Amino acid sequence: MHETPDDLRALQELLDRSDAAGGRHLRDVISEERRLTAEQVCDRLQDMCLLVLATVNSKGRPFAGPVDGFFYRGAFHFGSAPDSLRFQHIRRSPWVSASHLPGEHLQVTVHGRAELIDINAPEHAGFCQTLLDYYIPRYGGEWEDMLEGAPAYARIAPERMFTFFMDEG
Repeated sequence: MHETPDDLRALQELLDRSDAAGGRHLRDVISEERRLTAEQVCDRLQDMCLLVLATVNSKGRPFAGPVDGFFYRGAFHFGSAPDSLRFQHIRRSPWVSASHLPGEHLQVTVHGRAELIDINAPEHAGFCQTLLDYYIPRYGGEWEDMLEGAPAYARIAPERMFTFFMDEG
């Protein structure tokens, strides 16, 4: 877990605000016993979490597709090619939604703004190391060379986040 006590406090406040702002149907489905705490969210979102990321094109049409997501310091981060349609959409309008839904037992959805980050900048060294720790054992050392050039990364600055957990048993 990469989160500091301040990160956990901010995440818990976000989860509580989001729940309080949710509609009746949402709160009926995601009852108190099915919500996750900030610590539980961080515990369950280790390593890469496949996300379905939604952006909006210039005509206001939504586009959703998979991205490798990493939950780091209380927020989802993801990458793609700098010239990808998703990053073109984000540069024009940064509003995004993303969901991690590995099965009926767990769901984490976030709505917010995608903020482009330079993973080679000193302030993102911890996140960059998280990527290396995940990808190098899977794809080899040449992945580090790729990281220095091509991919673009963004952090979703969350405005709302909803969680759902139900024991599979």
